Amino acid sequence: MPKAVGKGKPVKNPLTKRGESRASTAKVRSKQSSGDLAPERINAILKGLDEAYPEAVCALTHRTPWELLVATILSAQCTDVRVNMVTPELFRRFPTPQAMAKAEISELIEIIRTTGFFNNKAKSIKGAAQAIVERFGGKVPETLAELITVPGAARKTANVVLGVSYGKAEGVVVDTHVFRISRRLDLTKADTAEKVEQDLMKILPQDRWIRFSHQVIHHGRKVCIARAPKCKECNIETLCKSEDKTWES
Repeated sequence: MPKAVGKGKPVKNPLTKRGESRASTAKVRSKQSSGDLAPERINAILKGLDEAYPEAVCALTHRTPWELLVATILSAQCTDVRVNMVTPELFRRFPTPQAMAKAEISELIEIIRTTGFFNNKAKSIKGAAQAIVERFGGKVPETLAELITVPGAARKTANVVLGVSYGKAEGVVVDTHVFRISRRLDLTKADTAEKVEQDLMKILPQDRWIRFSHQVIHHGRKVCIARAPKCKECNIETLCKSEDKTWES
């Protein structure tokens, strides 16, 4: 990945500069907020993400919208790698919504246990299967309004399925990585995933909603990690003023 250009230096105190109080720093950041959302800056961030992750795609292994829906439900509080280890056996035994709708909860728990929160997840994927069979003729719905009525399919899950399987951008996927990095980049100051999504929908071109989430998720896993982000390896570091930066050019 391209690195930031220039003579960089570690950031010893990410909260304030010498002689500044926390309050004065906050005032400066507040005054800069309008510039943070300038179209030129947004475009520069999107260009940087395109350069770093030109082929970013969903990391959950799936063959159909149904498999992606189940995998996304299982991915809550769990890594995609772990989910991808579990789903082959799950779909071998219950390949369709019709088959999973008839599964015993205990059978589902046996297979998905390592993904965590297995009791709730087992109920959700069985409930999702039943809803899709009974209300949608066995086909995963293609609208956000319908998808969010399916057990286990809140907005994030629905946006994943709509974007990846159907190419429809009705919203922006906001997982922990998108939430963290959007705030670090001052694209939003919201404190909930729902509010972050609404802010991103206002400032990002709709034809970038799907790709943006995939790219930011990859960026969050590889570079802009939660603790001690690898700022020296970030190709959009010069566009970031986050208080927890570890390096600046």
